[in-house]
Amino acid sequence: MSTPLTAAERKKIRIGDLLIENQLITDEQLQIALKEQRKIGRKLGQTLIALGYIEEDSLLGLLAKQLGIPLIDLRRLEVKPEIVNKIPETMARRYRALAIKEQNGKLIVGMADPTDLFAFDELVRILGREFSPAIVRESELLDVFDRFYRRTSEISNLAEELEQELSVADVDLANLLATASDEDVPVARLLKSIFEDAVQMHASDIHIEPDESVLRIRQRIDGVLHEQIMKEKSIAPAVVLRLKITAGLDISEKRLPQDGRFNIRVKNRNIDVRLSTMPVQWGESVVMRLLDQTAGMLEMERLGMPEKIQTDFRRIIRRPHGLILVTGPTGSGKTTTLYAALRELNKAEKKIVTAEDPVEYRLPRINQVQVKTQINLTFVNILRAALRQDPDVILIGEMRDQETVEIGLRAAMTGHLVLSTLHTNDAVHTADRLLDMGAEGFLIAASLQAIVAQRLVRRLCDSCAQPYQLTEQEKVWLESTCGVDGDTLKSKLAAGCQRCNHTGYRGRIGVYELLEPNHDMLSALRSGDSVAFAEAVHSNQNFRPMRFNALDYVRAGITSVEELMRISSERVEDDAALREPKVQVPEGTLDEVEN
Repeated sequence: MSTPLTAAERKKIRIGDLLIENQLITDEQLQIALKEQRKIGRKLGQTLIALGYIEEDSLLGLLAKQLGIPLIDLRRLEVKPEIVNKIPETMARRYRALAIKEQNGKLIVGMADPTDLFAFDELVRILGREFSPAIVRESELLDVFDRFYRRTSEISNLAEELEQELSVADVDLANLLATASDEDVPVARLLKSIFEDAVQMHASDIHIEPDESVLRIRQRIDGVLHEQIMKEKSIAPAVVLRLKITAGLDISEKRLPQDGRFNIRVKNRNIDVRLSTMPVQWGESVVMRLLDQTAGMLEMERLGMPEKIQTDFRRIIRRPHGLILVTGPTGSGKTTTLYAALRELNKAEKKIVTAEDPVEYRLPRINQVQVKTQINLTFVNILRAALRQDPDVILIGEMRDQETVEIGLRAAMTGHLVLSTLHTNDAVHTADRLLDMGAEGFLIAASLQAIVAQRLVRRLCDSCAQPYQLTEQEKVWLESTCGVDGDTLKSKLAAGCQRCNHTGYRGRIGVYELLEPNHDMLSALRSGDSVAFAEAVHSNQNFRPMRFNALDYVRAGITSVEELMRISSERVEDDAALREPKVQVPEGTLDEVEN
């Protein structure tokens, strides 16, 4: 490798001229980029990449060669926290720089723009020493920041500070928390750090659980809980009390569960927090669901639906009346799918009313009603009132009882499009569930337009995924469940790395099945025969169970056989109709789902 350039030599480098000289862009493209750069204030390299004139790797590779410094792939690099922390988080994010490793007595610092002399000089001042620069991709850099600059140590320190303050005798905790400002109360700073860490790690839920001798704080990330244990168990009541005050709950009631919600702003994001408390053996357990209002709703294209299912689903939701059900267990993304459907239907010419518990996202033009059982504002009462509001579309957050189901079915029969969710394992057993809830078979047959069943599977980490040899047990399962020869199936498994927190997975994607009842299925429903309904489904060549959608993702290296086995139904019929149809892997449907 050539000798790294001095600061004076770096100063002389003009990226635009360098790119033209190497015939990577034209002079005309450079002038357009310079004009765009003046408008938006972005760096020239970023502007050229955004305009599509050059690939990021081409630009960085040229800069690395010109500057005589390495281009480092952070995705495959094990970085030690003690090295990273040599540069404070605020400085690292401001100057887009990361301390990577010590080599031959020299600190190597990755920079998104090593030609930025001001950033270079400031980093020397902060570190108190010279360093060797390297080039890193900015997108990878931001990802590493979120993983390494976590608040676990800060949370532990604040918990210790809070414990010391609470040990002072005669402290009126309720009055202190209700009247003091956030800057004065350690518990407020502690909760702020907990929320910041959760948002940074894209957690969907925060669990605060007191145990006999410790306090556990757990975050659900990609469907899996990650735990931090704090020995300061005595702070648990103060944490719960502060959350109750924030959510407007009764702080004197500790014997009964309570539900509430509040909004916070974390890292320039508006987060809606749904809070649930429950008395447990060692105090009160709190679970908070985090809903990022800033992110907005997902578009249909980003749900991960196979192209055929997406096309059919769009066609069905444009029907003037009928019942469309989205089914799956808790946390499978049902609400996300319904909101995406509402986004498609939300036009000026349509009146849309929803009954939700709770209202997760505020939608313009849509009349959303929050269920409040304490004042008898139930699903049933909301639906009765909604039908007098001249709606075109009605969304029922969940069909929980016979009365709600019957009103929803009758609304679907009388000229309304009704969307709702139901907790069932798959589309086939939805008929069982409706009949068990007391719905009349003829009502279901007259109203039901489609059933979408779904799950979320974890995506393999692309940094550590590698070819995987299936076990004999997995081969047998694939043959018996999917009719697939395990010896010919190419699959991957992720070993785990720093980028995925050594789990092997990063993010999730939806898998779906769509059931549109035909004549035989509707006949079985009219007679209330769920067995005949299941037989009609399995003999229908157009129905493709969701495990084959997940199998497509296994073949594409997006998820693992382990995830395929996890989401597959426990009960699989021994029927040839369940064997995998010869369907091409869909394209353009692999965008990540946010639960």
